[in-house]
Amino acid sequence: MVFLTVLCAGLAYSQDVSGTVSDASGPLPGASILVKGTTIGAQTDLDGKFTIRNVGANAVLVFSYIGLKQQEVNVAGKTTVKVLLKEDSAELNEVIVVGYGSVKKKDATGAVDQIGAKDFDNVASPSPAQLLRGKVAGVQVTQSSGEPGGGVAIRIRGNTSIRSGNGPLIVIDGVPLDGGNVSGGGDDLLGTSSSRNPLNFVNQNDIESISVLKDASSTAIYGSRGANGVIVITTKKGKSKEPQLSYNTSVQFSKMSGNFDVMNASQFVAAGGDDKGSRSYNWKDAVLRNGFSMNHDLSFTKSTENSNTRISLSASNTNGIVKNTGLDKYTATVYNSNDFFGGALKVEERIMYASLKDETTILSNNAGYIGNIIGTALYWNPTLPIYNANGTYNVVSNTYLNPVQLLNSYKDFTNTNKFLGSINTTWKINSKLKYTFLVGVESSTSSRKSQLLPTMDIQNVAQATVPGSTTVKHGQASINAQNKFNKTFEHTLNYNNDFGDNFNLDALVGYSYYDYTADGSFASGKGYDSAQTNLIDNIEGGLQNEFRVSSYRNRTELQSYFGRVNATLYKKLIITGTLRSDGSTKLGVNNKYDYFPSVGIAYKVIENKEGIVNDFKVRGNFGKTGNQEFSPNSAIARASYALNGALTVDSNANADLKWETTKSYGIGADFELFNNKLTGSVDYFQKDTKDLIFPVPAAATQPGASSARFKNLPGNLINKGFEISLNYKVIDKENFGWDVSGNASFLSNKMTNFAGFIATGGINGQGLTGAYAQVVTNNQPIYSYYMYEWRGYDSTGNSIYADAAGNDTGLGTAVKKILDKQPLPKVNVGFNTNFRYKNFDLGASFYGAFGHYIYNNTTNAYFFKGAFLGGRNVTAAAANSAQAQGDPNSPSTRYLEKGDFLRMGNLTFGYTVKGAVLDKFKMSSARFFVNASNLFVITSYSGTDPEVDTDKSLNGVPSAGMEYLSYPRDKSVSLGLNVTF
Repeated sequence: MVFLTVLCAGLAYSQDVSGTVSDASGPLPGASILVKGTTIGAQTDLDGKFTIRNVGANAVLVFSYIGLKQQEVNVAGKTTVKVLLKEDSAELNEVIVVGYGSVKKKDATGAVDQIGAKDFDNVASPSPAQLLRGKVAGVQVTQSSGEPGGGVAIRIRGNTSIRSGNGPLIVIDGVPLDGGNVSGGGDDLLGTSSSRNPLNFVNQNDIESISVLKDASSTAIYGSRGANGVIVITTKKGKSKEPQLSYNTSVQFSKMSGNFDVMNASQFVAAGGDDKGSRSYNWKDAVLRNGFSMNHDLSFTKSTENSNTRISLSASNTNGIVKNTGLDKYTATVYNSNDFFGGALKVEERIMYASLKDETTILSNNAGYIGNIIGTALYWNPTLPIYNANGTYNVVSNTYLNPVQLLNSYKDFTNTNKFLGSINTTWKINSKLKYTFLVGVESSTSSRKSQLLPTMDIQNVAQATVPGSTTVKHGQASINAQNKFNKTFEHTLNYNNDFGDNFNLDALVGYSYYDYTADGSFASGKGYDSAQTNLIDNIEGGLQNEFRVSSYRNRTELQSYFGRVNATLYKKLIITGTLRSDGSTKLGVNNKYDYFPSVGIAYKVIENKEGIVNDFKVRGNFGKTGNQEFSPNSAIARASYALNGALTVDSNANADLKWETTKSYGIGADFELFNNKLTGSVDYFQKDTKDLIFPVPAAATQPGASSARFKNLPGNLINKGFEISLNYKVIDKENFGWDVSGNASFLSNKMTNFAGFIATGGINGQGLTGAYAQVVTNNQPIYSYYMYEWRGYDSTGNSIYADAAGNDTGLGTAVKKILDKQPLPKVNVGFNTNFRYKNFDLGASFYGAFGHYIYNNTTNAYFFKGAFLGGRNVTAAAANSAQAQGDPNSPSTRYLEKGDFLRMGNLTFGYTVKGAVLDKFKMSSARFFVNASNLFVITSYSGTDPEVDTDKSLNGVPSAGMEYLSYPRDKSVSLGLNVTF
């Protein structure tokens, strides 16, 4: 009887609760509902509906969904509940993607930042890498030139190597990319050109989020590939249960930003230049134009209870501001997932395909006296006509080139096809244990074809003598093909369990195997009949020219075992430990494997409090990571045959070659203040890289001449710095909002325990053969400037330099010095602000760099008095300077300038259509926007742009802060429309 009474009482106070969960766009499928303090819960169906049985009359329901703010609702006897989940404005509650999983930022022990689609929607950017500019503390993004598709250097917390790659590992949807360039680059007619951007194939509108993993606690799970940081890109999935079609389009107009400031015809004559009578020439008109770009993006999404599909197509066409340059890009992506056996098995398939067509011209980064297309246009006498009276090109000599003739005589196209696909299968063994198997394939084929017509005569370039005669033929053609095929296989087992309220364990173990293969071929010919116009299709030239062919094939395998444990104690203390063992075929036979451990600890001092301090977490980490971005086959002996048939040893074997390794530690804090309005983080870090890989002379062990071998040099590269990020919601009301965010990083580096003196930063131009501007040596920052200290001119117009004692002297007794000036910025900053008022929104972004110097090789090579008196155009300052005509044009501090700048990156104004207009056209959303990029830059640098990084490497050692005949940067305005049906 007592039992029945208790049972009836329990039933009287228990009930079924049902309801709906929505967000701003409508019903929300897949939202989680949990009865607080129990394991009883449910998920919403496709209509956002749910039912939970036997809920206590006074129970509290907890509603949650990734990316939305968690909400608690008291049942209070109700049987029906309607809940609207809002966007989670608290940064620390944001779910961020990390290696092999995700975590709330408030639970992370490492330094991880993430930007989402909302942070770069409607921002005109040719590459996803550039979306990071000014957004993440400690991340510097520098484009080598303003050329469409040009290479981009990404540095996370500085440089960790002097020769191997310094770019981060990039992971797209769980598949690590091989890190190499897929197209472009290589030897050009007048020098070497920069490589293309390896992320060109990614469509910006397909990206859901970009996570930046910066310290050992977050990157050591990637072991030998984590020393330079990791960027994890996650692409979009379907979100709507109803079929949804979205269309985005924009058109962009651009023109050159900055100027080289060479003289026009009137100024040239007034300065005493040789007047040839014409006044029609303008160097910009000769080789530049207004740029234009059009972009189209179409996507379709559909999801059901057991499946999710998203398909997107995009097409873009960009005409660069330099004539005969541009980039056409076409992409297609497919995402599909299906749940089987009640959700116990999930299979996800992703396909990403891109077809790119690059068009470029002669833009070599180490052109000499003759120049590239920019150089020839700058030095052309502005009183000299481009065309003769009969319409033919005005040819001066084979060292003083007509820029328009050179432009129209050269063609250079690169066609690249890129495929990235993966299948990810997850089996939920039980509620605590799941197994995942990932298969990924990355494939690319690239073909670059270029030619210079035989009617173009350039000294010592594209010339060949017909066998058996003295006849000299001109013209050159080349075909460069590259193919890559990379495979990824990964097995992971994840265990997650709450052992009561005070202990949670999340453990992961895994095995990975990566196989990277690359092959290519090269064919070139010199010397063609003057009537030939299509050299590519007859590259052998009738077997009367100089013809060369070559090919290569490389393969690298990487095998890894890894594990990670996240333990949470008393909901306050979080401990993360990782260990990875990597083995690589790149290494010597005695050092195939190494171990990469890390540990991170975080403690939530304050959590979910009202008032001034709402959340405060401190964290620290220590770990070891590696860098394997050096050439394949570096540990083995390699030889090649010269044209005379002699065998030459290119590199000797080194059985002891091992990875460059970086030990790092860091401390930091994350916080939320003033009722969650102000969020931010501060970090201090130090990185110590050793076992630096470098080619050093060695006695040859193979037939042929003495050569070098790759070796781990003694020495340490120390990087340390401080970072701060702040985000503040000034106003957060329904119809009006304003938020600001900013970040800053302070970096320094130094070589220690290093006995070498390595030259880099090559300088090119007349009288500058063999010159260089930078060195890597002990107790100095890497790439420190090394040159003469210029003191001005004497009474005869000859340069005055400093001698060893610091006294004024001439060039003969002057000494080069290592300067207390470095090319890498000491401070990087970013600032962003966004306003919204009813249907209108306005956003602006700024970024800058300070504390560094730029070597202006363009001025050094082209803008000096001797060039002007020799008949070449220069700047007015050079033409009117006190320099004597015969004063040697030596590299010195005369051409070293401060590189400090602050740039307005983007300004966007948008209008979102709401109300009956949408219903009339059967649209669910519509937005118009105007975006302006690079409106202005504040700087004292005299070159075209301070944000420059021309590749001036020597012997494989990179440079930094060098500017030479760079493709000009542009400023642009875009008009766009985003609609969803």
